[in-house]
Amino acid sequence: MHATITSTPTSNRFAWRIVDIVTAAVLGIAGGVLFFAGDIAYTPLSVFLGVTPGLEGLTAAFWLFMPVLGGLIIRKPGAAVVVSVVAAIVEMAFYPAWGPMTILVALVQGIGAEAGIAIFGYASSRLAVAIVSGALSGVANAAVCLVLYYPGVTFEIAAIYTVSAVVSGIVLAGILALIVAKALAKTGALARFPLGKTA
Repeated sequence: MHATITSTPTSNRFAWRIVDIVTAAVLGIAGGVLFFAGDIAYTPLSVFLGVTPGLEGLTAAFWLFMPVLGGLIIRKPGAAVVVSVVAAIVEMAFYPAWGPMTILVALVQGIGAEAGIAIFGYASSRLAVAIVSGALSGVANAAVCLVLYYPGVTFEIAAIYTVSAVVSGIVLAGILALIVAKALAKTGALARFPLGKTA
């Protein structure tokens, strides 16, 4: 008589759970407040940074931080995009001046942050993942903002803006987001997420 070996199906680690949906919504709402803060701070900061045209790209982190944070915490396909778009919807409630383009910009930036998480198979929240996600979100920011808000600028200004957005994405949206995520994990708030289990 031969023993029968049965295999039990493993849960799909890419499937969204209720806790993922709720967390994405909460981060999106918080992101909307941060986006709004960026809207308010952008004008004085751009005047200051505009001494060297293109350095305004350093302000990109206001809109890149939360999508990267969401991607690092939830680690499910679409998480960074969802957080970014929800944040943009909340932002529009506070600051409708940018109009529907707010959603488009948030979508593109979210896709950039998402790509950085996806490259690593949504399997890690290491420093390298945070840096790549932040960098790609910065590239996405430059790609969409230069087209929509800086048409006709010189190559030099476009290059300075792009480098500034990428640096902002890496340092303030990527590395800082990872620091915040790990700090949250240590409190036990992320106990149901991979990052919380390894804290």
